[in-house]
Amino acid sequence: MSAEDLENYETDMELQLYREYRDVVGLFSYVVETERRFYLANHVDLRACSDNGEVYFELTLKDAWVWDVYRSARFVKTVRVVTFKDVNVEELSKSDLELPKGLEN
Repeated sequence: MSAEDLENYETDMELQLYREYRDVVGLFSYVVETERRFYLANHVDLRACSDNGEVYFELTLKDAWVWDVYRSARFVKTVRVVTFKDVNVEELSKSDLELPKGLEN
């Protein structure tokens, strides 16, 4: 496999992932970003924790979808994430889910 073939494969996989995201985003209530992953979820429990002066976050997501091109099953019932970086949780409103004209396809 040439470098160009590999690049084309990765581009196709990202495009398929984007299309899947576009198709499923309306099923979820929250967008969650961590340092390593992007999630859609219907339930989010975020706890800031401290241990010996170190602050970390425990995040539990239920009924979730994971943005990961290499993951074969992106829908998961429960996800538990522990991170030492900031976590961004946003509640989606239905107007956030509308694509601009021309981007529907």
